[in-house]
Amino acid sequence: MVSIKDVAKKAGVSVGVVSKALNNYPDVGEKTKQRVLETANELEYSPNRVARMLSSKKNSAISLISSGFEENDQKDNNSFELFKGIYFGSQQLNLDFSIYFTDSFKQEEQSYVQFCRERNIGGAILQGIRLDDPFFKEMVDTEVPCVLIDVLMDDPQPCVGSVTIQNREATKALTNYLVEKGHKDIAIMAGTKEAYVNEERLSGVEEALVESGLTFEDRPVFYADFDDGEAYEKAKTFLETHRPTAFVCFSDLMAYGVMRAAQDLGLSIPEDLSVVGFDDSMIAGMTTPGITTVAQDFFEMGRQAAQLLNRIVDGEADETEVYLNYKLLERESVKDLTKQQ
Repeated sequence: MVSIKDVAKKAGVSVGVVSKALNNYPDVGEKTKQRVLETANELEYSPNRVARMLSSKKNSAISLISSGFEENDQKDNNSFELFKGIYFGSQQLNLDFSIYFTDSFKQEEQSYVQFCRERNIGGAILQGIRLDDPFFKEMVDTEVPCVLIDVLMDDPQPCVGSVTIQNREATKALTNYLVEKGHKDIAIMAGTKEAYVNEERLSGVEEALVESGLTFEDRPVFYADFDDGEAYEKAKTFLETHRPTAFVCFSDLMAYGVMRAAQDLGLSIPEDLSVVGFDDSMIAGMTTPGITTVAQDFFEMGRQAAQLLNRIVDGEADETEVYLNYKLLERESVKDLTKQQ
């Protein structure tokens, strides 16, 4: 087994420098740090935090690395369904499944390769990764197999897979639904600006509006980080002085926040304001009225991610992008304005 002394000898530095470089100490020069990391990678060295699970080349385990999970709203069951799906998929493949939680601060301290190597992760499913995450940027240059949830690479890599739905087409369908119901003055409650799904969903709204002969420029767009509290505050401030006929929201939680804001201002849903959401999370069917939304199967997303990751690890993935079906679910949160004309 390769030791830290072996890395130090081959890199031409002391054991202390190797230790500091691997732990990202600021007093180690960037060139030295890169030389140590490259040497450690070449020798397949990993600190003894977790013993190797098997002596064979392939680990009988997959891992989920979830970023920003601590910030998730307790009213959102999407992550839980995703976790269940990954677990079910790993059980079907007789693989062990582990979960690691991280955040942007931790990701700045430690590289993706180092994170995986220290934990003996031979393949990972990454959830909650934003386009500006350090893990995402570094992933392109690694050979650690991984599958992204709801993120697609501009330049596909053989070791990087993705499982998602056609987010752009889904919000396009959702916006077209509003337009067909006679809505033209539509406000947008978007999620996190840097999130891949946010960009795709915003593009879908734009396409639908433009193709319907409506303008997209200067249309009110609010970024509420997929949080119902943020959506509530921003919608309430806006609705105090403006009266759109509808809000298209990029999550059910934000739709719930918009509905609360409207109701606190004395507005009725959908008589005074129509609202649509996204995900078909548990809360969408529990509100009064129920939220019209796009349903996506997070359990199946997790199961497919586990299977895709296994194929990538085995070198048997003919396609690295998996698209799941979605469905527009019509409930009672949208008023048909065409019946008034």
